[in-house]
Amino acid sequence: MQQIRFVLNDDVVVIDSIAPTTTLLDWLRETRRLTGTKEGCGEGDCGACTVLVGKIVGDELVYHSVNACIRFVPSLSATHVVTIEHLAGKDGVLTPIQQAMVDCHGSQCGFCTPGIIMSLYALLMRNPSPDRAAIAKSLQGNLCRCTGYEAIFNAVEAATLLLTSASPDRLASQRARIVETLTQLKPKRTIRIYHGQQRSIIPYDLDELAQAYATEPNAVIVAGATDVGLWVTKQMRQFSPVIFINHLADLQKITEDENGLRLGAVVSYTRADDVLAKHFPAFGKLLDRIGGQQVRNMGTIGGNVANGSPIGDTPPALIALDAQLHLRSTSGQRTLPLENYFIEYGKQDRAAGEFVEALTIPYLREGDRYAIYKISKRRDEDISALCGAFKLALDEHGNVASIRIAFGGMAGTPKRARETEAILLGKPWTEQTVAAAREAIAMDYQPLSDWRATSAYRLLSAQNLLTRFYLETTGERASLEQPAMLEAGE
Repeated sequence: MQQIRFVLNDDVVVIDSIAPTTTLLDWLRETRRLTGTKEGCGEGDCGACTVLVGKIVGDELVYHSVNACIRFVPSLSATHVVTIEHLAGKDGVLTPIQQAMVDCHGSQCGFCTPGIIMSLYALLMRNPSPDRAAIAKSLQGNLCRCTGYEAIFNAVEAATLLLTSASPDRLASQRARIVETLTQLKPKRTIRIYHGQQRSIIPYDLDELAQAYATEPNAVIVAGATDVGLWVTKQMRQFSPVIFINHLADLQKITEDENGLRLGAVVSYTRADDVLAKHFPAFGKLLDRIGGQQVRNMGTIGGNVANGSPIGDTPPALIALDAQLHLRSTSGQRTLPLENYFIEYGKQDRAAGEFVEALTIPYLREGDRYAIYKISKRRDEDISALCGAFKLALDEHGNVASIRIAFGGMAGTPKRARETEAILLGKPWTEQTVAAAREAIAMDYQPLSDWRATSAYRLLSAQNLLTRFYLETTGERASLEQPAMLEAGE
């Protein structure tokens, strides 16, 4: 009999039958009766369902905050799930952040408090002395409408003082034992779990993934589930089989070499943040505005590309950089420019049984100018109405030697503005040239209208972003500061 095995707080859990779309939130509350984890939005926005999931990365046990409402139970193989009930010591002594939330009146109705504490606990694990910017970033995915956030900020600052005098908490004292247990629980073969007619497949390695997908080309591949999770919680869809891939080490690799930066398909936004920010500062700022911290911990750049959404934030940024997409199947591997992957709405250049293995991103060359702009109704945790990316190189005479412009949210697919690029190429990088090129954007796109923005708003915004890019690259603005909805994530 094949089983999913993981640790829940202090207990090893063994499951031999469960639906592939059972959420961790429902399982915790309904099966385990751990009701401290709350259901709020059901889509990864409010953070009331936040728990920690720890897994071994290399030789280290790493914990991240995640949204239990959109995390599927079969994806938890060989992990440590920690809920709010586990934080306090067995004698009831609160952790520093719990005690500080009490002392600083950081909770009122209390509904959102468990999720907030889990997010802050995760923050303090990796950064015992966070500044206000770090605290705010960690709380992007947690909504509170009772206290306001000032008391919560005060609680974190108070907790940092308590940390120095507190005895080691349960997670710290259990670390060696948890590492040993998770090592023992790591599967030695592909796992297949059946629940009636529904099936979950957890491949052992990439070859097993390729074989499973060749056999089941209609299967849904799930990495972070930040998109697929909403199919279940909002659309009430059931689907099978589901192939879970977030555990595969070969898809988690980050490589920096002379060919560029290579990101495996299940590298999360959080793991990619530092390396992308190092090579492409604008990209790092964009990542700070993709969901909240929990979503960034779960979501993957490969998944954002693979699902082909016209409003995904990373494809325009990657297309402007001339990123290459690596696909794999039992027939072998294939590489293509990312811009060619998107054919039309709902259709991508991916054959049956073929999956995204990695992305390679060429480095910027000396003198390259690169910028990304995201327009959304909220600064944080909002889907783009429009996302534009620009990469420019000038020759020694100030003429446009090369330019790549890509927009998402404008059409059925993310795509380049080739007519606009053609008008700019070889011309002086001047206000007059850019003004003429603005009009060409209307030839490149026929923007759609929806509840996020009208077609006229999208077109005018795209034109204005081209002008903004020109002004910033020519130094005609002293600062990149703009209203929040136009920032790339400062």
